[in-house]
Amino acid sequence: MDYSRLQIVGVKSQLEMQSLDVMSMNDDEQIDERNGGHVPSFCIGIGNVLCRSIKTVVLSKKFNLLIPFGPVAILVQKWTGHNGWVFILGLLGIMPLAERLGYTTEQLAFYSGPTVGGLLNATFGNATELIISIYALRIGKIRVVQLSLLGSLLSNLLFVLGCAFLSGGLVNKEQLFNKATAVVNSGLLLMAVMGLVFPAFLHSTHTEVHFGISELALSRFSSCVMLPAYLASIFFQLKNLNDLEGILVGDNSDHEEEDEDEAPEISKWESVIWLAIMAAAISILSEYLVDAIEGASLAWGVPVAFISVILLPIGGNTAAVTTSVMFAMKNKLDVSLGVAIGSSTQISMFLIPFCVVVGWIFERPVDLNFGLFETATLFMTVMFVAFLMQEGTSTYFKGLMLLFSYVMVSASYFVHQDPLSA
Repeated sequence: MDYSRLQIVGVKSQLEMQSLDVMSMNDDEQIDERNGGHVPSFCIGIGNVLCRSIKTVVLSKKFNLLIPFGPVAILVQKWTGHNGWVFILGLLGIMPLAERLGYTTEQLAFYSGPTVGGLLNATFGNATELIISIYALRIGKIRVVQLSLLGSLLSNLLFVLGCAFLSGGLVNKEQLFNKATAVVNSGLLLMAVMGLVFPAFLHSTHTEVHFGISELALSRFSSCVMLPAYLASIFFQLKNLNDLEGILVGDNSDHEEEDEDEAPEISKWESVIWLAIMAAAISILSEYLVDAIEGASLAWGVPVAFISVILLPIGGNTAAVTTSVMFAMKNKLDVSLGVAIGSSTQISMFLIPFCVVVGWIFERPVDLNFGLFETATLFMTVMFVAFLMQEGTSTYFKGLMLLFSYVMVSASYFVHQDPLSA
């Protein structure tokens, strides 16, 4: 009886195994039929990675809903040619692209270490301004190059830094920051202002040795001095500044614990690809923005200087505002200063001289004479910011002063008719 029972159980188990095999074969056939045949597994993996990457980079923030305004601006230019609408729509479309460009740069910096990551952030931090300037320079709109870079400087020093001081002061009351870094950046900004003041005064006083030649020669020589000075400042800050400041070990351990919670959201190659995509999109949209400036000025009855100095930098400084405010509210004011003051230092000591040298190579008369009125506003702004940072502390009232100063600067450009734009 036991033997026969064992045989019956063995036969049942064989039948069950055969039925399972048949069911698995049927399931595989159904999967192949649904997928239209044999689909390689790596294709499914690439599709999943692509969907996840798009969701993380493009669909993760509501602010990115402004991205379609860019293509709409191009269509409006093709169909109607109304430069006022093209400029507004293009500006709205370039704002999230600039913010995502900064995001992908930060993601790439996770894989590069602190030194290379700092260089990446410094290099791509003002990529939008650089792209706009190169295109304007290529089509011969030298004054747009000067005014847009000047506007980025004023916006970073007054608006971005003011928002950081105000938000950080409201949350944390009084905040401390690295005074040594602020002093170095203030010195670089004053050096850049010196490079702009001399050609402007030389032109306004008509004391050139060779009219029309000495001013341009001085600008090119000063640019060749400012570029290596900026590179030396990067080396100095990355290598030696921590030793001069004497950072406490306890503070470093706290920052390390906070940094451990931060991790990259996309891979290294995803960061590189998205960085290229965002830069290409910004370069395309910047062409329509620059071409629409003069038409928008005529349509609105607003000076070209106001559009170039006040409105145009809004697109490039969107990421700077959000980043500086976020870190200031987290009581990481040094990061906010690195965004606002560090970006201003890069524009004044690198981008402006770089445009002069590039114009020299392509036989464009780009000089450092930004005009007497423009140079005066920059000089007063740099002196005001340097005065506020000399104590190494920030409060919400200092942020209010910076923001009110930016309102006054904006009003002055609204009533200023630039003679060099004619």
